[in-house]
Amino acid sequence: MPNSCRHFLSLLDLSPAELSQLITRAIELKAQWKAGHSHTILSNRTLGMIFEKSSTRTRVSFETGMTQFGGHAIFLSPRDTQLGRGEPIEDSARVLSRMVDLIMIRTFEQSKIEAFAENSRVPVINALTNEYHPCQLLADVQTYIEHKGSIQGKTVTWIGDGNNMCHSYMNAAKQFDFKLVIACPEGYDPEPSIAEKTKDHFEIIRDPIEASRGADLITTDVWTSMGQEEEQQKRLKAFALHKVSQAHMQVAKKDAVFMHCLPAHRGEEVDADVIDGNQSIVWDQAENRLHAQKALIEFLARNSGIL
Repeated sequence: MPNSCRHFLSLLDLSPAELSQLITRAIELKAQWKAGHSHTILSNRTLGMIFEKSSTRTRVSFETGMTQFGGHAIFLSPRDTQLGRGEPIEDSARVLSRMVDLIMIRTFEQSKIEAFAENSRVPVINALTNEYHPCQLLADVQTYIEHKGSIQGKTVTWIGDGNNMCHSYMNAAKQFDFKLVIACPEGYDPEPSIAEKTKDHFEIIRDPIEASRGADLITTDVWTSMGQEEEQQKRLKAFALHKVSQAHMQVAKKDAVFMHCLPAHRGEEVDADVIDGNQSIVWDQAENRLHAQKALIEFLARNSGIL
């Protein structure tokens, strides 16, 4: 039987207090690393990294984080494992969790990572599913706090698809206690079952300009996610009015900031002068994937008896 351990499958798996402590720790770990202090708490420990979706930032940040902790990371793609040949997820979880100390998975359906976690003896981290991208939100909140202070009570405007990033912002609004305004076109709303859990923490305003008024943070994502490529032309039409521009930034608060989880398509979901402008903090946001995930790994290791 799997041992009792903590998993991170969505932001709702940690309490608001734990998430706040984790962000504080991420900022500390970042400062320590930049000051030249090593923190090799995971010497001889291994992170298994299962990728069924491609990645740049996720792979590099997790692999680098384990290296900085004195540990090791193993990259596993479908063509490298029996998962790609139809081995049941439950069997893969039972085997891999007897050999490695933590597992991160970047896959499609949330149900797959939930089934894996149910059969794992070690902590499982959601590194992106169709439904959620919680690690990105840890980095986003860390970045906002570093630049502007507490996010509690602030207004965040999400412009674009009601996708996995939008869902994670909905969870974040609940856990970090900020107001979320979602500007998505008709037919691209967040999943109702996910929205129900956070309905008191967000509202939908169809007009992206109106949704941006008074925002402390404006954020977006690509219009066509992995697995939706055949819908690209349809989506370009549907989201034509949802490109983040200076018009949106001008109706937000004067000191508002812009974020994007990347990769970005300049001229599509965001204008170049926004993402490359002085209100953009996307490069700090991207870097903070490393530091936030290190704090998460440390938290899960400590709370699951690995440390």
